Amino acid sequence: MKIISYNVNGIRAALRKGFIDWLKSANPDVICLQEIKAQVDQLDLSVFEKAGYRYNYWFSAQKKGYSGVAILSKTEPSKVVFGTGIESMDFEGRNIRADFEGVSIMSLYLPSGTNLARLKHKLEYMDLFQNYIDKLKKEIPNLVICGDYNICHEAIDIHDPVRNKNISGFLPEERSWMSNFLNNGFVDAFREFNSEPHNYSWWSYRANSRQNNKGWRLDYTLITKPLQEKLKRAVILSEAMHSDHCPVLVELK
Repeated sequence: MKIISYNVNGIRAALRKGFIDWLKSANPDVICLQEIKAQVDQLDLSVFEKAGYRYNYWFSAQKKGYSGVAILSKTEPSKVVFGTGIESMDFEGRNIRADFEGVSIMSLYLPSGTNLARLKHKLEYMDLFQNYIDKLKKEIPNLVICGDYNICHEAIDIHDPVRNKNISGFLPEERSWMSNFLNNGFVDAFREFNSEPHNYSWWSYRANSRQNNKGWRLDYTLITKPLQEKLKRAVILSEAMHSDHCPVLVELK
């Protein structure tokens, strides 16, 4: 099973930049999208269906043009869960999960801490999400949580760890949360195959950051420990250019 996660920074903008042709070429079984920035009635769903993704599920934020997640699949899931049931999390459209035979896949978009109020919300969200997942994985042991975590876990995951040490996304409490999350039964699939620096999934639009590879690794495919033996491949697809993020891929046997 090939799973891709992609923060598209606006699905309508990505479509104008050739997203569908890229999707056909990449050919995942399931693709998790974040930051779709659209309501379902603003989309022509037939373009995804024609590309082979007959089953597509969208969970938009209440605020138009903001946040939102989706899961597109070639095969029909047995169950789809929109949100978490936690009101302070769900109105921004940040979680959607689809259950398939042998594996459950979540598309996650953690908030960014762009100011003090949003950082407070982000940290509260992270705690609520941890508790939610702790309960969920007791029910569903084979869990893949794809998405934009808005956190660089280690110094290796950011181009300038010294200058960014006080910036949200690389704060000690955010990094510590990520460590604890992994230690609670998850594996960072990409790092199972690649321990090299300079592998990023997001670049600022400023100062030619992408051309100079001055990036951050914010996008992850985290899998629960029971799936570790099924890992076949995990890569960052940095050639995709529809967003300020690029997709990340995990393949399970």
